[in-house]
Amino acid sequence: MRLMPEPIGSRADLFVEGARTTLYLTVVSGIIGLVVGMAAGLMRTSVSGWVRAPASVFIWLVRGTPLLVQILFVYNAVPPILQSIGINVQLNEFWSAVVALSLNVGAYNAEVIRAGIQAIPRGQSEASRSLGLSGAQTMGSVILPQAMRVVVPPLVNNLVALLKDSSLASAIALVELTLAGQRVSSETFQPIPVLTAVAAVYLALTTVMTLFTDQLEKRIKIAGR
Repeated sequence: MRLMPEPIGSRADLFVEGARTTLYLTVVSGIIGLVVGMAAGLMRTSVSGWVRAPASVFIWLVRGTPLLVQILFVYNAVPPILQSIGINVQLNEFWSAVVALSLNVGAYNAEVIRAGIQAIPRGQSEASRSLGLSGAQTMGSVILPQAMRVVVPPLVNNLVALLKDSSLASAIALVELTLAGQRVSSETFQPIPVLTAVAAVYLALTTVMTLFTDQLEKRIKIAGR
């Protein structure tokens, strides 16, 4: 990026650092969000109302409130709440964004995984139980492997959306790609080239991520044959 014309070239390090933070934020939040989504999705398919209820409330809260509000809440409100009950935890900008983004994408992943599990014919589960498999064994070795082939495309869409949603972390002064662009734009009073460069970097990141996940989808489909 140093070879690019001004005002980008002389501030290339800031753009590179912002892009690196954006990518790191996406990867970490995406992994945690997948674990959260898997857990909540499995809970949503439980026959026990006591197990389903917490997951349903979690998904309802997260999907019903703006992500920006969630990021601000985690950053500004969660530490005082924890301190009031004797837990002294300080979350910096990065980890506040990770918590909020992970919970947000986890809620959407949960609904995708729940739908994937319910798309598997019930006869598969009944046949497995008749062969002597437990409920956990049936879910782990029969239902989930088939469901994952169904849910990979929407999970990929959620990951790409997460990359773009990470720009909202600029609201808590995390220097990711969007905030880096805003700072350069404010310093140079040249918003058009700066924001164009920011958009181009986002487009490049999402394109690379989409190509990678397309290959993953193909491998999963081949393995499932």
